[in-house]
Amino acid sequence: MNDTSAMEVIRADRVLSVVRAPAIPDPAALADALARSGIRTLELTFTTPGVLGYLRVAAAVEGAMVGVGTVLHADQAEAAIEHGARFLVTPGVRPEVAAVAAARGIPVVMGAFTPTEVLTALDLGAAAVKIFPARALGPGYLKDLRGPFPDVALIPSGGVNAGNAAEFLACGAVAVTAGTDVVAPSDVAAGRWSDIASRAASFVRSMN
Repeated sequence: MNDTSAMEVIRADRVLSVVRAPAIPDPAALADALARSGIRTLELTFTTPGVLGYLRVAAAVEGAMVGVGTVLHADQAEAAIEHGARFLVTPGVRPEVAAVAAARGIPVVMGAFTPTEVLTALDLGAAAVKIFPARALGPGYLKDLRGPFPDVALIPSGGVNAGNAAEFLACGAVAVTAGTDVVAPSDVAAGRWSDIASRAASFVRSMN
């Protein structure tokens, strides 16, 4: 998918996966299991020790679009891009990360919660804004944000699951995140790829 941008895939699939695990024994198998089940976009995070090594392996999987999240500093952004990240994700507004992303031509999904933070993320060049934590106010809050921000790509994260993903999308999300509901840390660490693939497929079905 080298000729396809991360945002194109996110918009098309309407979902991306976020993996937080103490270890990833086979990052290629993880990326493949998710992609084959309809979740092509995979966000690894800097909360996983040794994430850059996992990133390099997962990024080589055909059909997968792999990026890195919990990017807090410019040096992390540079390292992620050097190891194959096709997009970056921040938990909050991070100007130095946005600057690296802009200079390197890599989209950044910037975390925000309040309208002011959404505006700041947009001013910094965010390709999309991650509304986090989405569980705090639920799908209705996303619908409220759609009033002043009708054209902004909003992606709720934190608390999104198979039971509410469709509602978040109906309330204006351009995509939703599939976290521990699909990729439980214990399953990732144990290499239960078929279980993860099954839950990913169920999550995708729930969106419709």
